[in-house]
Formats: sequence, C-alpha cells, structure tokens
Amino acid sequence: MQKVFAMSFDAETLKYDDKGLIPAIAQDAGTGEVLMMAWMNREAVERTLESRKVTYWSRSRQSFWVKGETSGHLQELVDLRVDCDRDCLLVVVNQTGPACHTNRRSCFYTAVRQGDEVELMAPMG
Repeated sequence: MQKVFAMSFDAETLKYDDKGLIPAIAQDAGTGEVLMMAWMNREAVERTLESRKVTYWSRSRQSFWVKGETSGHLQELVDLRVDCDRDCLLVVVNQTGPACHTNRRSCFYTAVRQGDEVELMAPMG
C-alpha cells in the first residue's frame, strides 16, 4: 500500500501567473472526460473549496462566476488536485448538463486529424 500524507492547504502557496491566475482543468468524476479549462485566482480557489460549487475568474468580465449559476449546468466539486509544479489545478466535478457554452458536453469537441478539423460532438438537446 502506498503511503499518503496530509498537510494543511493554503491557496497562497499555488503559483499564479503575473495576473494572479492559475489554469484549472475540469474533469468529470464519473467518466474521466476533460470538460473545460478556465482560470481561477486565489479567492476563486477558496470559494470553490468552501461552497463545493466550482467558481472561476472571468478574465473578460473581471469577475467571479460560479459555473452553471445562470445556465443550471452546475459543477459540484468532488476533488481539487494540484499538479507537481503547483501551477495548474485539476478540478474533478460532477457536471450537470453540458460544460461548454456551445451546449456541448465538453469544450474539447474539435480534433485536428490529418490536417483537418473534425467536430467530435454536436450540441446537446
């Protein structure tokens, strides 16, 4: 059995960019599917951990947004993971409905194959 240790988490110890942001990749807890990538700042990380509702920082609006707050496509936090360099987060979630604003399950619905862009999934509903 592998040894696991625990220590107190402090969001200040993460490595944020020069704008105070860190990339956060959302992954479905049940399927492992990568759903989206967005940005968090220290307060968004703390709000997410406190509320268990994933909260991001909108660079365009310069404000917090709780994923699904207006659309109903909520992300409930299952696990928050920090990468080895402490400069990227993996947000493991229970996703309600589509994660993408295009109404697709994942924002990663386009593949590049043999020089062509291929749409992998249609909008839901």
